[in-house]
Amino acid sequence: MDFARDILPLKNVLFRTAHRITLNREDAEDIVQDTLLKLWERRDTLSAIHDLEAFAITAARNLALDRKQLAHAKVVSLDETLHDQQVPSVTESLIQAEKINHIYTLMGQLPEKQRTALQLRDIEGKTYKEIASIMETSEADVKINIYRGRNFLKKNCNFSAAEPS
Repeated sequence: MDFARDILPLKNVLFRTAHRITLNREDAEDIVQDTLLKLWERRDTLSAIHDLEAFAITAARNLALDRKQLAHAKVVSLDETLHDQQVPSVTESLIQAEKINHIYTLMGQLPEKQRTALQLRDIEGKTYKEIASIMETSEADVKINIYRGRNFLKKNCNFSAAEPS
């Protein structure tokens, strides 16, 4: 296995995965670096992994979720520089954060196959064929899992059209 040939090209996919979860560019970049570092440290054992891309995406996803949980635990300081920037109102921020948390909660309720298929399709933009390969299943199963997952999310989101998105 060649690290530069097999792992480094995944950095954009890892970034998009981390960025979708953290919603913060700097955090996503840090997560990509941490993921690449962990993969580098394990480079001697990576040849035993069947699907390196799926393994790397899962590692980045787990790091991003960990970082997101830590970010929620931090206290936000209110200083002068924050007031100089155009930021959404507190109400808008709370509504947006609540919606995001609700979607993450719903995603967490999905069966693993549906959650993985949705993330690979809607977040990573993978084709059904690529997803079937990563998940080691048929394309028909992938389509069914995505359909069921989307229906569950639509049914349970309950955001009104009048609310800001």
